[in-house]
Amino acid sequence: MRMVGLYAGIGGFELGFENLGHRPMVLADKDEHCRLVLGKRFANSTIEADVADLVDIPASAQVVTAGFPCQNLSMAGDKSGLSGSKSGDIRHLFELLRLGGRPTLAIENVYFMLHLDRGAAMKSLVNDLEALGYSWAYRVVNTTSFGLPQRRRRVFLVASTTLDPREVLFADECGAAAKSVPNIDRPIGFYWTEGRFGMGLAVDGIPPLKVASGLGIPSAPAVLFPDGEVLTPSIESCEALQGFPRGWTDLNYSTKRSPRWSMVGNAVSVPAARWLAGRLGAPGEMLTLPSRPLADESRWPDAAYGSSDGHFAVDASERPLCVTAPSIEAFRDGSWKPLSTRALRGYLSRAHAGGLRFPEGFLDALQNALARQEPLKVD
Repeated sequence: MRMVGLYAGIGGFELGFENLGHRPMVLADKDEHCRLVLGKRFANSTIEADVADLVDIPASAQVVTAGFPCQNLSMAGDKSGLSGSKSGDIRHLFELLRLGGRPTLAIENVYFMLHLDRGAAMKSLVNDLEALGYSWAYRVVNTTSFGLPQRRRRVFLVASTTLDPREVLFADECGAAAKSVPNIDRPIGFYWTEGRFGMGLAVDGIPPLKVASGLGIPSAPAVLFPDGEVLTPSIESCEALQGFPRGWTDLNYSTKRSPRWSMVGNAVSVPAARWLAGRLGAPGEMLTLPSRPLADESRWPDAAYGSSDGHFAVDASERPLCVTAPSIEAFRDGSWKPLSTRALRGYLSRAHAGGLRFPEGFLDALQNALARQEPLKVD
């Protein structure tokens, strides 16, 4: 398939499609650092500076991918939705579609968009798609379903006028995963910036990678390993935890702080994109999954499909594939660094003040790690 990648970031969608032989024709992203990566890694594609700069979508394009900005839709963002200055950039995609041509669309974004303002962003998206004659389906999927130990839940939406999106998103089903109970005999991933109101723990993995701070300061999660070490992954390990080759973003940037953390945190997980590309190229039959009509006032479920003829919720899990993710230990190497004394101390302080119930021995293990670091004054 010939594809166009809009809001392409560092090319997670595009690499997943390219892995299966599909050709990225045109890639566009506002961020100059992302364009540097795209130009290096997709040397045969045309790289554009901004979706708003495109005159049209090439007539030969069969698929358009769009991992449009999530900053105004995420739980950590300002929650201004599609009226926000960043997430609202999706309007440029619809402006291009209104000019003519109806390629199949594959869109990715944060799952919180289904809940923010009672799903106003999703309602706006499907209304615009239906006005253009598209049928659509979406599903929340988890990166752990594709063999990576990162608990990353994202909405994938497919819209088309030539194929049935249900035969893409609902042709695979592994079922809900058994709930893992955290204990210190297995690695426990956590965000050291939390602790008072939330834990965000991940058993033998990491919670979802995030962007860096506004100053570009890395905010990688930490992992408590059974040997008592509390370590944070390197940027190369985080690239691998998104499914990219290590060093994918290792280029020369003319900035004081590296933009790599933000770019990797924003990226589409490559194996999830590869699964989607596979089903777009070879749709299957929609499985017999329980479904029900979705009323206009209903909350948006984790999976649904529809057209101008009606909307339906689907009981699909976030695990399309039964691929077992390796232990986070497989990604641990000498590039991982101890979580700093300051970060450990701050997390423990918030945890004790907040009163949340942590796994047995978890806070004690962190306290022991802090005690080993205190004489070293590592900050």
